[in-house]
Amino acid sequence: MAAGTVVSRLSGYVRSMLLVAALGVLLHGDLFSIANTLPNMVYILVAGGVFNAVLVPQLVRAMKEDPDGGDAYASRVITLSALFLAAVTLVLVVAAPALLRLYLHPGYFEPARAAHLESMVDLTRWCLPQVFFYGMFVLVGQVLNARGRFGPMMWAPIANNLIAVVMLTAYLVLYGKATGAGKYAAYAPDQEVLLGLGSTLGIVAQLLILVPYLKAAGFHYRPRFDFRDPGLARTLRLGLWTVLFVVVNQVAYLVVVWLASGGTVHGGEGTGYTVYSSAFLLVMVPHSIVTVSLATAILPRISDQAHDGRLADLGHTLASTLRTCLVLVLPFAALLPVVAPDVANAMFGWGAGRDDVHLIVPSLAIFGPALVFFTVHYLMLRGFYALELTRRVFVIQCAIAATNVVVAVTLVSRAPAEHTSPALALAYLAAYAVGSLLSYGALRRLVGGLDTPVLVRFLVRMVVAVGLATLAAWAVTRGLAGLGDQPHPVVSAVRGGLAGTAALVVLVALARALRIREVTVLLDTLVGRLRRS
Repeated sequence: MAAGTVVSRLSGYVRSMLLVAALGVLLHGDLFSIANTLPNMVYILVAGGVFNAVLVPQLVRAMKEDPDGGDAYASRVITLSALFLAAVTLVLVVAAPALLRLYLHPGYFEPARAAHLESMVDLTRWCLPQVFFYGMFVLVGQVLNARGRFGPMMWAPIANNLIAVVMLTAYLVLYGKATGAGKYAAYAPDQEVLLGLGSTLGIVAQLLILVPYLKAAGFHYRPRFDFRDPGLARTLRLGLWTVLFVVVNQVAYLVVVWLASGGTVHGGEGTGYTVYSSAFLLVMVPHSIVTVSLATAILPRISDQAHDGRLADLGHTLASTLRTCLVLVLPFAALLPVVAPDVANAMFGWGAGRDDVHLIVPSLAIFGPALVFFTVHYLMLRGFYALELTRRVFVIQCAIAATNVVVAVTLVSRAPAEHTSPALALAYLAAYAVGSLLSYGALRRLVGGLDTPVLVRFLVRMVVAVGLATLAAWAVTRGLAGLGDQPHPVVSAVRGGLAGTAALVVLVALARALRIREVTVLLDTLVGRLRRS
């Protein structure tokens, strides 16, 4: 899974680089970024939380208890979900202008922005069919995950990224990069078709790739319309609290998008959604490679432990997984503020993004530490889902959302447009600092402990090792400062790579000296896998 995620993220990097190189990070880029993000947000709002969180434990339960191994239950879920997603998608395409009024800053509805609003509506309508295909992709992927087939869902997004790379390359060839006034311009109809249709076809492709694996996993789908099923009713009852959880989360994110869209709508060097999402994409790499892979792998196991009442085993599994995730997340979070200028320049210092890459650096530096808190919270939620305590998750998410909204509104209202994205990143950090404390404490009480003394000893040694490793990286960047604040992106990549290598060498040496078992075991596992390959 991690290997598939690495390749997927690398192809996603190329996609992001081309997106910024073609469209820039100002108003022109925000028009497409927001339009292409809305389908994912809406999908998560209407169904994604249930598919991602509630479904795997219920599929595992059906596989253990139903005579047919859960095939009928899964077929009912797929049929009902497909009908629901199709109806929602059709309504959304028709109601796109009204939908955008929820997400966009009032500046977009001023007469001077009429052309920009029209572009946004057109792009959104081209992208909204993704709601259906996103939903079916996650649904089919969870059916595979419940049957122990984790790899395909991690590899399939590569097809999406490759189609996006082809689409953006074609855009650059046909229309060139956005320059001068073009960084603030609306799109022509043919540009909207290329960007919107190309993005949607990518989501279609990643769904189609998963379908053959269902048969290979031993599942044979047959349309089932007998929805009066006790197992399905149980899933819907559990899903109610998850839906409320998602509603609260998306309301908070709606505020974030609304605030971010205001950062660029009036022109100038304001930072908005493209800067925010580009920085967030980079920071999510270790989360996607390690945390998501491990959380996906352990969810069927901890669901089984919860079903059998083995709460101590569930706690040990989660605690061990958390320490393994922090082995990568903690060094990354500490290193990112040091190398943020070089990372941003290497990734986005091309084409239309060359003159504005400095706008991404502050957000990138802030998101690094925020990832630590998000990782803890994310893993704790898997424990609640395995225990089917979705109501508890909803209560905790209310605290997270409230913190995010209050801090975001407070900071953005007092910050200049250039600092809109960093202010939103700080709000994200504050929200998940609160969330991680609440979720860890609550789950620890429920399962009778999460090996907290072991975690504390691990963290003390990691802080020492990571602190000295980060200091080594800082020394390298200072020693190579003569290369310039914003050299050629390739030079930035080399300088950042050297700093990261120095940090890695020091971290590994100190991990062995301090006997940080989680680091050494992970390294030995990777080396052994590479040798076998």
